[in-house]
Amino acid sequence: MPDALYRGPPEDGLLITPLDAFTAVYHRASGITHLLTEPAPQILAILQEGSLSLGALLDRLERDYDLADGTREALAARLDELIEAGLVARL
Repeated sequence: MPDALYRGPPEDGLLITPLDAFTAVYHRASGITHLLTEPAPQILAILQEGSLSLGALLDRLERDYDLADGTREALAARLDELIEAGLVARL
């Protein structure tokens, strides 16, 4: 069975504003504002470019950002949280 793909909302679906250690993300479709910490904003930014598997997303995050906890398990947990919040979809 192939890896699941993950996708973020369209670029115009979010309003994103950095606030010190947090990032405020307003999700237009739900009308909810979320306060996120790293690496969630970075995950959303990458997934707005297109759908990726967990492995491909981890590779991009490791390449583009300094991850403190760069494991598949940690990324899967963050993705599950973003899915529960309605910010990411598993395809």
